Amino acid sequence: MEHSLPGPMPHSVAWLGYGGLLPFIVLAPASLVDPQHARLWNAALLTYAAVILTFVGALHWGFAMALRDLGASRRTRCFVWSVVPALLAWSAFLFSPMLASLLLVTGFLAHYWQDRLLVAASHLPTWYLPLRFRLTTVACLCLMAGAFAETS
Repeated sequence: MEHSLPGPMPHSVAWLGYGGLLPFIVLAPASLVDPQHARLWNAALLTYAAVILTFVGALHWGFAMALRDLGASRRTRCFVWSVVPALLAWSAFLFSPMLASLLLVTGFLAHYWQDRLLVAASHLPTWYLPLRFRLTTVACLCLMAGAFAETS
């Protein structure tokens, strides 16, 4: 059974989604090439990543409210999951930058896994999961680069 809605990704979604990667793409290299300010760039990277992880978690709250094809159990799991990324993002600030980066990467990967489960159980646009994969991949690579800069 096909659970995706066909159609191209709206241009506004592409611009906003990929545009949201700009702070990751700027801050990670900045922390690598500017060792004098690496802590500042990495702190900005971690803060932005925490905000974005919280945002993507909130998507599942919206899906739980809006998707009519979700069963009660799946809907409840979406509501519950939607707050987990914010808790992970907040708790990342209780750790060293290296551990914070690892926790945020784990949060992004766990959220992508939850996206996969949701797509399998509902009707979302065909472009949603590939977009989430690309955005998650870049965010995680940038966080790992920032963590590397912090240890160098």
